[in-house]
Amino acid sequence: MSDIRLVMAGSAIIFAGFVIGGITASEYSQYMVQASQFGDCYDYSTGSTSPVKCDTKFQEEYLYLALSVGIIAIGAFVIIKGIRGRWDQDVKSDEMLGPKHG
Repeated sequence: MSDIRLVMAGSAIIFAGFVIGGITASEYSQYMVQASQFGDCYDYSTGSTSPVKCDTKFQEEYLYLALSVGIIAIGAFVIIKGIRGRWDQDVKSDEMLGPKHG
């Protein structure tokens, strides 16, 4: 028997990992295109062009990628623990709530 609360929490954690990965990938995709097409990277977020180091932006992108993969891995671990869990079955009879049988 599984613990549905952990399965649901793991699913939410995995979803958060994909959201973080998707948002950061869209922010840093412009630097990958600039580096491959032109060799130089520029930041346009302030309204004017300012040169930035492509290597620094790639390192930031890989850190966010590692963060999102780590969050997804934690979510997968929580789901596995929820599927294999036995916490619902190991409750002592004097700790149970609800109507008494007998």
